[in-house]
This record gives sequence, structure tokens and C-alpha cells, in this order.
Amino acid sequence: MQDREQILKLLQPLLEPIQEGVMITDLGGVLLCHNHGLADLFGLDAEDCRSLSMSDLGGHNMRRILIQAGLDREEETGAHHCEMSLQFDHAFEINSDVRWMRIHTQLLILPCENGRIRMIVFRDITAEKRLFAAMSSKDACGIATEDPDMMRLIDRLNVVAGTDASVLLQGESGTGKTELARLVHQRSRRANKAFVEVNCGAIPASLIESELFGHVKGAFTGAVRDRAGRFKAADGGTLFLDEISELPKELQPKLLRVLQDGEYEAVGSDKTIKVDVRLVSASNQDLREMVDDGAFRPDLYYRIAVVALQVPALRDRPGDIPMLVDVLHKRLVVRGYPADVRFAPEAIRTIMNYPWPGNVRELANTVEHAIICAADGVVGNDSLPDTLQEYCHARRTQSEAPALLRDERDEIEQALRKANGNKTLAAQILGVDRSTLWRRMQRLGMS
Repeated sequence: MQDREQILKLLQPLLEPIQEGVMITDLGGVLLCHNHGLADLFGLDAEDCRSLSMSDLGGHNMRRILIQAGLDREEETGAHHCEMSLQFDHAFEINSDVRWMRIHTQLLILPCENGRIRMIVFRDITAEKRLFAAMSSKDACGIATEDPDMMRLIDRLNVVAGTDASVLLQGESGTGKTELARLVHQRSRRANKAFVEVNCGAIPASLIESELFGHVKGAFTGAVRDRAGRFKAADGGTLFLDEISELPKELQPKLLRVLQDGEYEAVGSDKTIKVDVRLVSASNQDLREMVDDGAFRPDLYYRIAVVALQVPALRDRPGDIPMLVDVLHKRLVVRGYPADVRFAPEAIRTIMNYPWPGNVRELANTVEHAIICAADGVVGNDSLPDTLQEYCHARRTQSEAPALLRDERDEIEQALRKANGNKTLAAQILGVDRSTLWRRMQRLGMS
């Protein structure tokens, strides 16, 4: 019978190709061996690995973590429960960054003396944790991200959320500005108060003042009763003004006043109303350019843009697309769509190569379309909307065209060399008539 050390030496090469971190210990917690994946996960160098122990795995006592998670030493050393396994998630601070690990530990029995050992497998699930944290918020798929720029933006919003500073989110339509506004509200001290959303571009200019500030009965034709308005509805909470660039210029001084002084008058009333409202605004136009063009008041711009942030377009964060596809699919499953549909690799490539002018909103429609049109539970290129297929076909044609033209030119030049410049003979070599050869040469700019 082989001894334990010999078996572990045979086992070591089998551990190295495993991407997860793996460590093997005896039942007393002494580290017997590990793979390079473990060192990579915990940011350990060669010196750290030589002195690695269960009690100090990157500054963490793994033995204590296992026991706290439910691994009882008496059970571990007893005659029963030899097959006992345990799986749990734990957050580790690694190089000043919090990383979540899914830990699976299993007792194993080697065919030797002292053959009872424990294998512990670590898998980094930080991305999954961020994904499901984003999914826990209503319609928050647009902020599921691993993109550095987007993560910095969210980190900044998390800091700003605890204040009452006005926030301006600028970026293309469909990038998730509404979701980011909700994030600011949810992580603020106003989270238990109202979040009121107004799309300034969807309300006629003649009605938007009444919509925002309310009116009294008889203030204008059709005002048959008093109306409080959105500022009053948001009192104590957050007001989100989407497409604030569409706000009529004559109404901008009134908005500036309520932001500065917290007071306004309803349409048709001389009674001053006081409110406590935190403003978050969004625009798909560059408000600084509008200020320069005289289309937006500079004093109002500086009031609403205490914290001004640019939301990146989806085409600038292509690495997030597979994650977003997964999030959007899970949301559709909640709505009753099939859960067992999978996206083929070629479909994911097509989706990632598309520029997404409609950003996350367009991606959401595409995922729904694709799942509806999936064949036998698989989304292929044929399941995707025509817009994506036509775009990718056009790109392939454009990339292939120069090569095809070069090949055709080379073929004609070779035939002409063989025919010593005689076009009739060259046409015969190519198997075409002389007029066809002439047209091809004209198209290729050949004399």
C-alpha cells in the first residue's frame, strides 16, 4: 500500500489544470498540497506559497472560517459523516479588494494509513454577486457590470447618494440612466420616501408647469380641481427629471427657485408651498453645449449638475454584454419565458459585434425576440432580429470585398502575363468572352 505522500505527489499534477483554487489538508488542518489556482485567487507570490498554512491563507484563518460555516470538528473526526461535504460563500479582502468565494469542502479517503483528508475548492463568484445584487433592484439590469468605467460611476453614485447633492446623468438613450437614478434614491436617507419620475420630453410644454408644480381649480381651462403636482408628491423624497433638456426655457427660473429656496407657487395661486426634494436629472443631450448655445440657463445647469456624470454607451462596455444577456433572460423567465433556452456562441459573437445604438433598451428587446424565435431551445444567428443579421452581413461583405477584388485583379494580371498582354487570349485562359474581361478590367481600374 502506498503512503499518503506518494499518493499526494501523484495527485498534484491533476490539480494544476483546475482553474479553481484547490487545497488539500489533513483533519488537523495541516496543509498538504495546493494548486497554482489557489495562489492566483488570493494574490500570493512564490514566498507566500512556501509558507502557506490553513491558519493564514492571505491573512485569513481558513480553519476558523470552515468551523463558523458549520464544519464541526467532532463530526469531522468521528467514524460517521466521512462523506460530509459543505458549501458556502465567503467574502475575502484580497489586496484591498473584496472578493467573494464559493467554497466547497469534501472529506476524501485515500487507500493508505491516515488516508482521511479534506479537499477545499475555491471559486471566485464576485461577478455573480454583483450581478444578483443588481438584479435585486427592480429593472436594474442596466447596472449589472464588470466594466471599470461603469463600476467607477456606480462607486461614485454610492458615495454621493448619502448626501442631498443634485445629480446630473448624461448619456445616450437606453444606457440605464433611470436605473442609476433609482440607485441614488435607494441608497440615500430618503429611500423610505417617494421616488417620483417625470419625463420632461413626454409632456406638452403647455402642461409641464402644472405637472411639476400643480395648479388650483380654475387656473386655466380644464382645471376643474386642485392638483398638487410632482414636486409636492416628492416632498421628503427624490424627484427624477428625465430629458431635462426638454424643459421650456421660460420655466427654468421657476425650477431654479425651488431648488435654491425649496419653495414655489402652484399655477394660478399666490400661496407659497415649501418642499424638501432631492433632484436627480438626466439628459441625452450635452447640457454644457446647450448652455453655450443659449438654450439652457447656466445658473440652472450649475444648480442641477453639482455631481455631473457621463453614463457610457453599451458599445463602450462590450464585455458586459454576455452578463446583461444572462440578466435579461432571467428577467424574462420571471415573466413566464422558458428558462432552458441557451445562446449559441455564434449568436453571442453577433450580439457583441453589433454597435447597439439603442443601448441596453435595444438589447432587452433583442434578447426577448431571440428567445421567442429560438429553435429547439437554442438561440442561433437565425433567431436574432433582422437588424443584427443585416448589420453583420454588411460588415462581412465589406471586409471580404477588398480581398475578393485583389484576388480577381491577381487572376486577370496572371492571365494577361500568360497571354503576353493579348486580351482575347487572356479571356480564353479565364474562360470568359473578351467583353466580359474588358468590363471586369474597367471595374477594377485596369487599363
